[in-house]
Amino acid sequence: MELAEGAIRIDAPLDDVVDVIEDYEAYPEWAEVRRVEVRQRGEGGRPTEVAFEVDVPVLGKASYTLRYRYAPGGTGISWESTEAHGAVREIRGEYLLDDTEPDVTQVTYRLAVELGPLVPGFLRTQGAKRVIENALERLKRRVEMG
Repeated sequence: MELAEGAIRIDAPLDDVVDVIEDYEAYPEWAEVRRVEVRQRGEGGRPTEVAFEVDVPVLGKASYTLRYRYAPGGTGISWESTEAHGAVREIRGEYLLDDTEPDVTQVTYRLAVELGPLVPGFLRTQGAKRVIENALERLKRRVEMG
């Protein structure tokens, strides 16, 4: 599995960042996601199982279903794949959120992705880093623009 991590500072309260992250059905509007389907909800209506379809640059299409867990107080959201097809074989990740300053949230994104067996090593490493960088920049833009 290729591991990658990145962090970004978002000028918004933690609750606003969590609201955007947990609004999976809106991901096609701002994230590099083609389609989303919330398959299961847990306590308080929070999505616990979500299916995604994405285009993986150079590698093609992928579909996967993620199971989500939420840390108390909105300080973390983690996920792992329950099924995956196409260019992606397995995914695990997490957002860690820290609001040590008023109206500022530090977001750390960790991602572990297992791609198909025929993908060269350099593409695996660069791909995971690119996903993290793009995801954090798009999340920042979405939260700060409202």
